[in-house]
Formats: sequence, C-alpha cells, structure tokens
Amino acid sequence: MTAPLHDTAAEVAPTAPVDPAESGAGKVEGRSLKQIAWHRLKQDKVALAGGFTVLFLVLVAIFAPPIVSLLGHPPNEFHQEQLDELTNLPKGAWGGVSGDFLFGVEPNKGRDIFSRIVYGARISLLVAFLAAVVAVVFGTLFGIMAGYFGGWVDSLISRVMDLLLSFPQLLFIISLVSVLPDDLLGLTGTGVRIAVLVLVIGFFGWPYVGRIVRGQTLSLREREYIEAARSLGGGSRHILFKELLPNLVAPILVYATLMIPTNILTEAALSFLGAGVRPPTASWGGMLRDALETYEHDPMFMVFPGVTIFITVLAFNLFGDGLRDALDPKGTR
Repeated sequence: MTAPLHDTAAEVAPTAPVDPAESGAGKVEGRSLKQIAWHRLKQDKVALAGGFTVLFLVLVAIFAPPIVSLLGHPPNEFHQEQLDELTNLPKGAWGGVSGDFLFGVEPNKGRDIFSRIVYGARISLLVAFLAAVVAVVFGTLFGIMAGYFGGWVDSLISRVMDLLLSFPQLLFIISLVSVLPDDLLGLTGTGVRIAVLVLVIGFFGWPYVGRIVRGQTLSLREREYIEAARSLGGGSRHILFKELLPNLVAPILVYATLMIPTNILTEAALSFLGAGVRPPTASWGGMLRDALETYEHDPMFMVFPGVTIFITVLAFNLFGDGLRDALDPKGTR
C-alpha cells in the first residue's frame, strides 16, 4: 500500500506576524526644516565651495596679526631695498613676488602687498557685516510693521522706502565724510570713518530688506495660524514677533547673505574714491586707487586686490544662491 498523502501546507508552522516597531521596518523618521535645508545645501557643491571660501576669509580677517607675523611683514613697514633705485618699481618679476613677499611689494613705498590684503579683509568684511546687520534690523522692523498693519502705516513706510531708494547714496556718503571731524563720539580717525560707512550703508540698505519682508508679511498675515492667534487673544506684539518673525527668518537670512557682497563692493568703491578709510589703513579699494599710478609698469599691484575682491564677492553670491535654494521649499533639485 502506498503511504497516504499529507497536505504540505498543514505541515508548515504558521509564522507569527512581525511587529514593525521591533524589526525597524517601515519606521518613518520625520525631518525638521533645518535638516531638510542642510540636506539640500550639502547636495549643492558649488554653494558649499562658496561657503568654505567665506569661512576662510572670515578666519583670515580675525587672525590677521598671527598670519602676517608668520607669512608676511607689518602692513605699514617700508622696504626700500626691494625697490629699484631709479624707477622705484619692485625688483624682480611679477611685482617682486618671492618667498619673503608672497604677493610682492608696492611700487614707490615697498610695503608688503600680502599683509595689506590680509588686513584689508578686516575693513571690508567688518563694514559689510555690520552694515548688513543695520539694514536687516531696520528693514525687518519697518517691513513687518508695514505688511501687518497696512493702511496709513504701510503707505508712510512705503513712501519712505521709495524716497531712500531714489537717493544718491554714494554722493551723500562722499559729502558727509568730507565734513566729518576726526574725533566723534569717542571715536578717532579710522574708527569714525568705519562707523559712518556702517551707518550710512546700512541706513540706505534697509529699504531693500523692508520690501522683501513687507511682501512676505502680506501673504503670511492671512494664514490660518495668524487667525488662530488672533482668536486666542494674541496681541499685535505677540503676532509680529512670535508668529510672523520666525517664518520670515529664511528670506531675511538669504537676503542678508546676498547683501554682504554688495556692501563689500560699496566699501571698495568709496575707498577707491577717497571717501573710505584713510591711509595708511589698508583697504582693498584704496590699494586699487594707489595702483592707478603704476599699473602700466607694475600690473600685479592692481591684480592682487582686484582678484581678492572678485573671489570674495563671488563666494558670497554662490553661497547666498545655494542657501536660497536650500531654504526654498518649492524649489527643485
């Protein structure tokens, strides 16, 4: 006789269901907006390169004295032995570039160009950052008020912004600097010039931030969470600074990043025109102005500060564009 056939399905032991929480399968981890923005920013290699360049320039400006002591000479120290006795031009090729003078020396004076560029970074970045802070503070304050309250408040602030945007900024700064005393509010010399540049550039820059913040506020004030805050008895101060302002941080941060290179160019232009910091304080724009006299015979004196300004502005713009794409939830990558 043949053995009875058995049902193979009955011989298979039933498998207990696996809890997804125990196995880890199907677990979904939420990510915050900061994590999403950082993930998007990491994918943009060009923006990261710009960000690292900006960080490098900031560190150079902060640690200028030890860097110059290791790789250069004091920025206002004259080295006549590096100049030709007849022409007062640097000895050797490429403007006197050597192991002792990495970027060569200035014609007629013999100062170390590398050291002056390093110290010039302090002036340019300090003025650019502080002016951006002034513009962001005033622009955010007046922009959020104009967008939220509307009516005559919006009309008044908008007309003031239009007036400032049409004002000749460079001519005003040149006129103001020319009549300033050397001693003002406890500041002297270069300190007075830096304070005036920061305040004036920031004052004329806040309408650009104000327009961005006003437009964003107009769209946010009709959102459901704003209506909910009003229905719960939230006052205007609470809604402005607790509900609206946190949602405006991203556009404000992006615009501030893009404003800094504009401020660097403005400071360089003013120094080039003689309305910036006074000699012998190092400034990139001032170096370009001095190079006009000898660029036909020693072009390297103009090349180094010009390339430095170009790289700095390009790095800030690349990082700002990448930051804008990373913080934009509607953008695609």
